[in-house]
Amino acid sequence: MLDLLTAAAAATPTPVVPTPTTPAPSSSLDFFSTIMWPFKFIVEAILVFWHWIFTSVGLPADAGLTWVLSIVGLVIVVRSALIPLFVRQIKSQRKMMEIAPELRKVQEKYRGKKDQLSREAMSRETMALYKKHGTTPVSSCLPLLVQMPILLGMFYTLSDVKKHAEWGVGGVGLLTKDLTWQFYEAKLFGVAPLHTSLTEAIGTKPDGWEATVTILVILVVLMIASQFITQLQIISRNLSPEAKTGQAYQMQKIMLYVLPLAFIFSGVFFPLGVVLYWFTSNIWTMVQQFLVIRNLPTPGSDAAKAREERLARRGKALDAQGRVIPLEKYQAEQQRLYEEAQRAKAEAPKRQQPKGKQRAKKDAQRKSPDENTRPGGGTAAGQSSPSDS
Repeated sequence: MLDLLTAAAAATPTPVVPTPTTPAPSSSLDFFSTIMWPFKFIVEAILVFWHWIFTSVGLPADAGLTWVLSIVGLVIVVRSALIPLFVRQIKSQRKMMEIAPELRKVQEKYRGKKDQLSREAMSRETMALYKKHGTTPVSSCLPLLVQMPILLGMFYTLSDVKKHAEWGVGGVGLLTKDLTWQFYEAKLFGVAPLHTSLTEAIGTKPDGWEATVTILVILVVLMIASQFITQLQIISRNLSPEAKTGQAYQMQKIMLYVLPLAFIFSGVFFPLGVVLYWFTSNIWTMVQQFLVIRNLPTPGSDAAKAREERLARRGKALDAQGRVIPLEKYQAEQQRLYEEAQRAKAEAPKRQQPKGKQRAKKDAQRKSPDENTRPGGGTAAGQSSPSDS
């Protein structure tokens, strides 16, 4: 496979512009390019598919709107494919919250113990808890981990558009030479090229660079703001009081402010097409997260209380299995559960409290008759009472 890819890239291209501003595409593939090849192929295939759909309905092939809608289509395909992983992520997060008290007990058990045996024992008990409940901390990161190769494929595909267009070559798959040139010519609002980054626009200052910089700055700010809001709605409304006392919550609060800073520095190097992809993906995440928090909130969280209030206003409630039922049925179920609990409590054997020797002796003397007195008022056998004499 590697030989075929190397042979395909071996021919030296001829530039199609008088003075190309980019170096000629490499005639060989390095290790990283080989790894990224399938992801770039997938990105190109999805982009070309949506581009074909929009041009089929009459949009110009080299219009910025056509390629922007193709990028939005790429987001829809990728995020739809990640929905099963997102459901798994939600379940994993719920289980992590459920076992949080047990994890704290393990941490308290080994607090202050820094020897190797204690650390190994703590690690074993922690992993045993994860295995018992069928979850791991990594499960909550699966959607992001799976999406990252696609994002990198998108980044390198758009980063190579200018180079490939100037040298008259196509992408690694379905993005042909002609489609690459159309992508190169596409401009958002007719002024901002999709392959241009903020640093490139400021550094080269092409015609209309002020409008390009303005558009890119606005989109980078929107990308960071959407990321911040998405994370904020999780830690502010969808965490139980117990989850807000753990170390994981403190880390989430720190990441809430650290991640936007990271996107400020990375966003200035992203091509406009990548910024559009990331912003659209954040909007998808925000809406998806809102629906989950509204309809499947974490038990005990503020969102869960708000949902219960909404259901109560509609005359409904949640049963023990989390199903929405009429309020009358819920009250009858709660009454039945209460009666069963009281009945079980009454039927349960009462636990005898331990007694000291002196108390046990006094209780025995209080409950039993005097050993020296017979029931008829006489004394013990073999002795006569004063009235007999």
